[in-house]
Amino acid sequence: MNSSLEKFNRLVDALQELPTVGKKSATRLAYHMIMNDTFVGMRISHAIEDALGSLKKCSECGGMSEDELCYICCDESRDSTLLCMVENAKDILLLEENGLFDGKYFVLDSLEELSIAHLEELVKRGVDEILFAITPSISNDAVILYIEDKLSAYNVNFSKIAQGVPTGVSLENIDLLSLTRALEDRVRV
Repeated sequence: MNSSLEKFNRLVDALQELPTVGKKSATRLAYHMIMNDTFVGMRISHAIEDALGSLKKCSECGGMSEDELCYICCDESRDSTLLCMVENAKDILLLEENGLFDGKYFVLDSLEELSIAHLEELVKRGVDEILFAITPSISNDAVILYIEDKLSAYNVNFSKIAQGVPTGVSLENIDLLSLTRALEDRVRV
């Protein structure tokens, strides 16, 4: 590397740490911010600094929030008897962006007793159904069974998002687990 471009190279390296950004994309982004549009670079820099300083986890669901409680947990019009369990706060953004769910959320960061204890507290407050919206896998099936076992003393129903064959994908391109689940969970037409 050219030592006279050390700061540029550090910017490229930093951008490469972002998901899905490779060396070419990182170089292109860095070059654009430095040489073509420094205003964009400054706006991005300030937006990152502002977000890092003000965003945190919601104390209720674990989603992203600028306050102690996120806007979803504060929304009394949402169905508080329905709890959607997701793997990370980004999943909440996806579901909310598309208006796919009107209940509350719970981010499952880990299976630590603290998280389970908090989940139990939510169930005690009136949750009737927990919907698992987590990536289908053998290990996540074990997580579902673990949570069902931990909450077996409560009158709560469990469901999970449907899985199987995606629209427009031929059977030869489907993994065995998805194909098996699609056959097992078939519906009458």
